[in-house]
Formats: sequence, structure tokens, C-alpha cells
Amino acid sequence: MGSESDRPGGYRQARFQVPPGACEILLIRHGESEPAVPGVPFPLVDGQGDPGLAPDGRVQAERVAERLAVERIDAIYVSTLRRTGQTAEPLAGRLGLTPNVEPDLREVHLGEWEGGLFRRMVAENHPIAQRMSAEERWDVIPGAEPAQGFSERVRKVLAKLAAAHRDQRLAVFTHGGFIAEALAAATGSRPFAFLGADNGSVSHLVVTDQRWILRRYNDTAHMDAAFSTTSAPLT
Repeated sequence: MGSESDRPGGYRQARFQVPPGACEILLIRHGESEPAVPGVPFPLVDGQGDPGLAPDGRVQAERVAERLAVERIDAIYVSTLRRTGQTAEPLAGRLGLTPNVEPDLREVHLGEWEGGLFRRMVAENHPIAQRMSAEERWDVIPGAEPAQGFSERVRKVLAKLAAAHRDQRLAVFTHGGFIAEALAAATGSRPFAFLGADNGSVSHLVVTDQRWILRRYNDTAHMDAAFSTTSAPLT
């Protein structure tokens, strides 16, 4: 005897379908970057630390390429910081796409803690780092990007990309703090609710004119189990 859904007038559960005119944005966190060495600050680009990828980060970039090369990708975007471009290189090579550089995809500016100092302050549980976590605000760090300005930057750049790529899918290589802010905007969550995306992870947004829909967060199925599941919180 057939189920109710097989009978005339029955209603099956429908699978999600991307709305017409929407843009799918795959937010990919860059691979693991070079370690911060005391007394040897990272080079700066527009005042922000710009380490390259560590050896494990390059392997992670290859794993991202293996995973996404079989999906439809219409365009690739990277930030101005080289760790995103280096992570995107293997996928861009496989697909024959030239990454587009979008400055507003850069990481949150960490003010006086740029150049690698942020990692040390967090590792040493500095009082300001404690306050940052408790208040879920980057701008308790001296000179850091204001919370409202960062939020507006993230919203505006993703809306801009979505408007330029309706009915397309983008691979957007960006940063942990940026991804956290984007997903908080999509879900209305607390600011740091999605902080902690792993290096090389994929998070998936569907952006329409009316709303942002979160489809995946921190997808790391393409990463080898040998890699640590813990990841630096930023940069």
C-alpha cells in the first residue's frame, strides 16, 4: 500500500533548492599560516600581518582544490593578504580561473596586535584577550577595527559579490574572523558564535535580496585525519 505522499494530493518533504537569482558563496578559510616568532613580526600589508602559508597550509590548500574541483565554481575571490591567494592557487589552477582580489575580504584589523602579536597575547591569556572573548568584540584591542565598521564591511562586500553573481557559485578564500562575522550576520547569532572555523574549512551561504541562508559551517571532510582539529583563532 502506497504512502500518503505517493497518493494523489500527498505532499512529500521537499529538498532545499537555491532560490532563483541567489548567489551561493563558499567561504573557505585559508590554510595554516606561518608561525609567529617572538621578535620577528610578520610583514604588513595596509597595516595587517601578512604571513605566507606554512607547509601544512599548502597541503590543506591542495585538499581544498581536490574537494572543490568537482563542484561547479563560477568565480574565485581572495583577499589582499597572501595566505588567501596561496590557498586558492591549486583550485584556480585546476579550474583555469584567475582569482579576483577583493580588499574588503581581508581579516578584521587587530590594531596594535598585528604582525603576529595577537597569537602571543591570546596564548598568554592577556587581560585584554580575556575581555575580548568575554565581550565578543575585537575592538577592545587598542587600535583595532571598530565592531560596527567591521560588521558593515562584511555585509556590504558579500552583498556586492552576490549582486554581481546571481545564479552562480563563488569560492571565496578569506579569514576566520571574517567568516565568523558573516555567519553571525546570516543567523543573527552572538558575534563570536562561529569563531573557530578550521584552516581549509568550507562554510556555505546562500545569499538572496531578502535573506542569507546558512547551509554548511566548518566542513572539513576533505582534510586528512592526521591534521589537528584545533586551529589558531585568527591569522
